Amino acid sequence: MKPDLGRLLEGVAARIIAQAEELTALDSAIGDADHGLNMKRGFEAVLADKANILAKPLPEALKAIGMTLVMKVGGASGPLYGTLFLTLGKELPEDPTLADLARALTAAVEAIKARGKADFDNKTMLDVLGPVARHLGDGTATFASVRALAHQRAEATVPMKAIKGRASFLGERSIGHMDPGARSSELMITTLCDELEACA
Repeated sequence: MKPDLGRLLEGVAARIIAQAEELTALDSAIGDADHGLNMKRGFEAVLADKANILAKPLPEALKAIGMTLVMKVGGASGPLYGTLFLTLGKELPEDPTLADLARALTAAVEAIKARGKADFDNKTMLDVLGPVARHLGDGTATFASVRALAHQRAEATVPMKAIKGRASFLGERSIGHMDPGARSSELMITTLCDELEACA
């Protein structure tokens, strides 16, 4: 499975940029109201550096994306999404299999846990990324099932009480709102599935 990194990068960046207002609206309810704007700025910077990124082998390209996000995305999201891509770059070979992807995403989830001092069911991006990583490793994953699971797990953050992040300061008032990081993770995963399926 040799992915067309240029197509994947452009697809994810375009989706995040297009949904920036939605992400900011979600964050305005339980956070700093800047998640969408921060993510938009980060992925605009990734697109601006696209030629340099795509000139690299896949592992190094992913690390370059991660470093750009760390530097350009503000708040907690920059370090956390940076950690996601940096870990994927460290763990994935040049021509990854589905098993490689499952293993690398699992490692990235653990790295995000450590970086954010968070766990599952804390109302964070981990509530989408963790279940998707497990599903990719169970041997039954399809594009449709991964998309459905990402959506389901993002929706599942709505009734949760936030344990970590800015939303945790709201206590019970954080209940009833989707976590913006879970939603941005869902958007990325859905877009990757869409683009990979179109190329299959």
